[in-house]
Amino acid sequence: MTSNGVKRPWDVFFEDKMRRIFSAKRVVDIGGGLRINKEKNNRYDASREWLIPLAARIDYKILDKVADYNPDIVGDIHKLPFVDDSEEAIICIAVLEHVEDPALAMREIYRVLKPGGMVFIYVPFLYYYHAHGGYYKDFWRFTKDGLAHLAKDFSLFEIIGVRGPVETLIRLSPLGRWKVMCTLGFMLDKMTGKLESNQVSGYNVFLVK
Repeated sequence: MTSNGVKRPWDVFFEDKMRRIFSAKRVVDIGGGLRINKEKNNRYDASREWLIPLAARIDYKILDKVADYNPDIVGDIHKLPFVDDSEEAIICIAVLEHVEDPALAMREIYRVLKPGGMVFIYVPFLYYYHAHGGYYKDFWRFTKDGLAHLAKDFSLFEIIGVRGPVETLIRLSPLGRWKVMCTLGFMLDKMTGKLESNQVSGYNVFLVK
């Protein structure tokens, strides 16, 4: 959110799609990317606490490939431990860049979703290297065209860039430590019409099978 209280468009997109996702009776969060459970994650995001009551009303499960952070389900995204057409909604935030075969992972997500099932994905594009030693490596970056290809079997594909080029550049520099500089970058992107640029930090994607 900017200093004048105006939400960034990708945050509006995120909130809208999360409310749709949490209208399902069961949601599987691959990798725990929402970071709303302190006991089942290696990080916590206080800005997403508004999601906690939504998650409490449904069967919200965290899946991870290792048991280190106490996930509800231990499983590999390359071979999800669910039968075909069984899941209503999946969240996959900042995961696909860390898996060896993101195309296989996407096919697995598609396989296990029910017809009409929903997916929310975030992936980086212009973003710094962020492997986590002993836990995951950092393999990939994704363009809009690449994401459209990975999602070609889905009936609905919606996408929005996260940050314009100026704010992205600031985020990649030491200036990104200061929120005021990121806000300035956002305002410059907005004033110059660069929010529609393809030179972004990453993408929020919403899919329906």
